[in-house]
Amino acid sequence: MQACQRRLGTQLLWKLGDSSSTTMMLRIILIISFVVWAKCQESQSMTTEEKTVIRDQIVEMFDHAYGSYMKHAYPADELMPLSCKGRVRGEEPNRGDIDDSLGKFSLTLIDTLDTLVVLNQLDEFEDAVRKAVRDVRFDNDVVVSVFETNIRVLGGLLGGHVMADLLRQRGERMQWYDDELLQMAIELGHRLLPAFNTTSGLPYPKVNLRYGVLNPLSRTGTESDTCTACAGTMILEFAALSRLSGKSVFEENARKALDVLWERRQRGSDLVGTVINIHNGEWVRRDSGVGAGIDSYYEYLMKAYILLGDHVFLERFNVHYSAIMKYISQPPLLLNVHMHNPTVSVRSWMDSLLAFFPGLQVLRGDLKPAIETHEMLYQVTKQHKFLPEAFTTEFRVHWGQHLLRPEFAESTYYLYKATGDPYYLRVGQSIVEKLNAYARVPCGFAAVQDVRTGMHEDRMDSFFLAEMFKYLYLLFSEKSQLPIDIDEYIFTTEAHLLPVSLSTTQAPCQGNATAAPVSQDEDLFTHSCPSTETLFPNNPSFAKTIRDSYKYLTGVGRAFHPVPVREIELPLHDSGLEPVEFLKSMGISLTPLTEIGRNQKEHKGVYRVRLVAELSQTPEEELVVPLVVQLISPPFLGRTVLTAGPAKFGMDLTKQEHGVKGRIVKASPYTACGPLDNAEELTGRIALALRGDCMFAAKARWLQQAGAIGIIFIDHREGSNSKETPLFQMVGDGDATEDITLPLVFLFSREGAVLTAALEEHHNVDVLLLAKERQLGQDKAEKPVSLNIKLRLTEEGSLEPEASGRPTLEFVLDDGEALLKEEREGDLSEKQQVCTQETEKDRTEPCSADSFKTQNSDIGPEANP
Repeated sequence: MQACQRRLGTQLLWKLGDSSSTTMMLRIILIISFVVWAKCQESQSMTTEEKTVIRDQIVEMFDHAYGSYMKHAYPADELMPLSCKGRVRGEEPNRGDIDDSLGKFSLTLIDTLDTLVVLNQLDEFEDAVRKAVRDVRFDNDVVVSVFETNIRVLGGLLGGHVMADLLRQRGERMQWYDDELLQMAIELGHRLLPAFNTTSGLPYPKVNLRYGVLNPLSRTGTESDTCTACAGTMILEFAALSRLSGKSVFEENARKALDVLWERRQRGSDLVGTVINIHNGEWVRRDSGVGAGIDSYYEYLMKAYILLGDHVFLERFNVHYSAIMKYISQPPLLLNVHMHNPTVSVRSWMDSLLAFFPGLQVLRGDLKPAIETHEMLYQVTKQHKFLPEAFTTEFRVHWGQHLLRPEFAESTYYLYKATGDPYYLRVGQSIVEKLNAYARVPCGFAAVQDVRTGMHEDRMDSFFLAEMFKYLYLLFSEKSQLPIDIDEYIFTTEAHLLPVSLSTTQAPCQGNATAAPVSQDEDLFTHSCPSTETLFPNNPSFAKTIRDSYKYLTGVGRAFHPVPVREIELPLHDSGLEPVEFLKSMGISLTPLTEIGRNQKEHKGVYRVRLVAELSQTPEEELVVPLVVQLISPPFLGRTVLTAGPAKFGMDLTKQEHGVKGRIVKASPYTACGPLDNAEELTGRIALALRGDCMFAAKARWLQQAGAIGIIFIDHREGSNSKETPLFQMVGDGDATEDITLPLVFLFSREGAVLTAALEEHHNVDVLLLAKERQLGQDKAEKPVSLNIKLRLTEEGSLEPEASGRPTLEFVLDDGEALLKEEREGDLSEKQQVCTQETEKDRTEPCSADSFKTQNSDIGPEANP
């Protein structure tokens, strides 16, 4: 540092002595001085003494957080740091799905076990194990998240057992330990297994610890969907449990779930969606990224290979990783795309959970994009103090919450291990300082409700103790200062430690996985991480060279501009989820409005979440004028009329006197969220498209491009109908929609079923899209179908032929064009006649005399006898 100061002083003196002290020169001097000072600051190493001070500070912070939990919350699952008490499920206001991580099993204690060993707090660890064995029970009538319980509790028990067994083998501690934590893990594993009782093998998202899933007392088992990460983040814990216990059932079920996800990937892009149906394996949400909902699925493929030594997992990971780098990665950004149309980004913001991805890239040996994305994330944290729960491509706050997530610290640790660059120590130091400055409270550390205001939230999730302090402590520790050889372990997604020696343990099952063909080009896919010295010979500052491109990424006027994309907000109703489930899947926590004001403290604020809905919820006083879809081809002839909802964009049918007439064709793919496979069939036709997966405006653009002349959207929610559900107006996607000129209408599910059934039976179905029902025989403007029947009515009211012989039944248009003509031999019955209608399949259908009377009275003057 002194050398930097001397060099800076020399430059200053040289500049001052070289010319007069003009204002311009002073400005130049100041700029040069700042640049040199900044470079000196970045390039300086961190001394051993500095690292020791920071490491001791991290231990003190951990003691403050863990001690507050033990003092104020234990045996509750979590600490409420603002209230200085424990969070007990059922005793605090219900927070929705977020509370499914709480199972009355002392969550924070179990989640923290192996962290105590890493931080060399061995006395406290032994005491914590005794408490867990003595106090924790799993026979609780509580519905919990399978995913959260697996990674936090099962993973915590396994990590704790591995550490306890290690200390016991050393002969210094834990001599009383008799695999109690492993036995608890086996019990919990069996309590989670009922979740896998599905047709596909994908687990239910929730399970009752006492009653399982399908038991009438379980209060669960009705769910149909789960997130990709939820189903794909089981293999490390379940495989470790199988290999430590010798019980193959756990690994078998976890492998099967991974097999299903692999088989259900989109074969064209090799991407997976975010939410999948657990019964049939169909994708519910098809947006694909590396953040919330998918993140740890990719992580576990890579780490399963490291832990278990099975090349199938590496091959699958490499296929996915290639797709991620091709479609999702826009360095330094990672933007969600549609799995079926991956060249289009589906949103212009990123969530904080993707901060783990640079660390995963380090494990794979792909350092350059890891450095780029990490630097972008660091610039965002410098701008907002913490990483917001979500932020835009312009690095503005999208969701302001910060839950003390550890993913950014995790990637910082991995990058420092890979590069040895002291820059990442400074990044870690900034994390420590900001936690102390902005999250520390008298009873632990509190989540930040909004990074823009700094207001706290009364929660300290267990992962803060399980992960954050572990990664920070390891970042500032030398290998010789740790009680274990950290390189002999793999971190789970919750940072629990599992020994890589499990790969040498005989797998209790061989699995049924079939690896996809993978390129053997070792330049693309390698089975080991390349050495950084090989990648960057004689260039110890390679990381800095990459970072410099993004140094002032978030500065004024320096916003990064990704590849131009049209922003599409994911609609609530298209998600197929209830509102709370939808928000949970996006990482938002809710506090019921009924609880606001109850024990309200000054530090808490009230935030309302406004959802971007695809259907505008019109005020009661604003009348939504319904439209109609009228079937006009035989045998319907205008008598079948379906009530339809309007759109706020596209052609205004209320201003079209004659409506829009055309033959209907079902779009392929049915959701119409990308290029259409049957574009030629759609040309000049009215398209049928299923609601879901993308906004109505996006579908309309694809169908208009294919040549459709109108669109009928059909609701994907089974059973919805216009009689029981209020009509809404479809809205655009936030962008200008003047380019959409088609007429658009919306049918609820039950009305849509009438239309699709008609199409399946009659194949060629013509419809009118118009503002209100039209009486075809009475509206001259439409040239309606009229009916000529050569019959007369007898006094008894029965139908008889006008003359003997062969009566003729003829349907014609007013312009004389025959629409249907059929002649039948024989007399007509007094009570009933049989009319024969030609169809494409030459079927005959009976119709009653009453139906002819009705037709006779409805269709116009030409039909009168």
